[in-house]
Amino acid sequence: MKKLTITRPDDWHLHVRTGAILKTVMPHTARRFARAIIMPNLKPPVTTVVQALAYREEILQAVPADLDFTPLMTLYLTGATTADEIRKAAECEHVQAFKLYPAGATTHSDAGISDIKAAYPLLEAMEKHDVPLLIHGEVTDEACDIFDRERVFVDTALADIVKNFPELRVVVEHVTTTEAVQFVQSTGARIGATITPQHLMFNRNALLAGGIRPHHYCLPIIKREHHRQALVAAATSGNPKFFLGTDSAPHLTSLKEAACGCAGCYSAHAALELYAEVFEWADALDKLEGFASFHGADFYHLPRNSGTIILEKTTWKVPAAYGDDSVSITPLKADEELTWQIAQ
Repeated sequence: MKKLTITRPDDWHLHVRTGAILKTVMPHTARRFARAIIMPNLKPPVTTVVQALAYREEILQAVPADLDFTPLMTLYLTGATTADEIRKAAECEHVQAFKLYPAGATTHSDAGISDIKAAYPLLEAMEKHDVPLLIHGEVTDEACDIFDRERVFVDTALADIVKNFPELRVVVEHVTTTEAVQFVQSTGARIGATITPQHLMFNRNALLAGGIRPHHYCLPIIKREHHRQALVAAATSGNPKFFLGTDSAPHLTSLKEAACGCAGCYSAHAALELYAEVFEWADALDKLEGFASFHGADFYHLPRNSGTIILEKTTWKVPAAYGDDSVSITPLKADEELTWQIAQ
């Protein structure tokens, strides 16, 4: 196949930051996706509808004038979140969900939830108003091996949430393990999951073998090969419970290539192209449109997009960096060749 036309896709998990970084990365997403779920873990976090609307305006200002893009906002769930704020979110057309970060689990998660059961009254309010809960599914117990934190979260906290709130729509974000895939497959239609390009493409050798590769470092961390294979099987299965969420997370190159490097892979520059490579490897290009364009919209009860986008089988080289001297971001697959490209 030399050319692939699909309904314009959406990104159901995206970080774009603010300021100069936002202006640098936003065009990449807007050229590929019609909409994106915007993560709220800024400094300070986006915790109210008023803050989310202000952030939305900043994002729209960074979208090139010739591109049509809609940011879908989320609120950061904290111990200070109120049932009234959840009601306001449900009534706001621009806010789609709340994001639950276990405190300390990932970038800017220090304001997150320390005791998930203590937040159950908030989950009850979300269930009542049909506001989806997006979960970074890892425990933060220092005694738990970092490669096991998702599995343990699924077995403990996630299973309890689903049991206690059967009508709550839940997205298990950026799943990375066989256990998380199996959990989502075994539950009802109100449980979905996003899968990133890096977790589909790489196992943990890509992070550690032959030297530490900081631009492959993300959280949840990349796992063993059998987990990667389970993710590819889920993404390419046609199961509507799995959909595209890049978790593209820009950091300055200097903060990635550091003694204590930031977690996050920047993939927005070539996100759809990276997914196309994976689906082609799996001989499942016919399943890409469902994964990228249909499943997420259906889960969020939003209309599917009406436009299309064309991917061409054309080799191109990813730049070594994006931005300038003041904002330099090293992308996933920097200085490497990709075999699919968005048609100009």
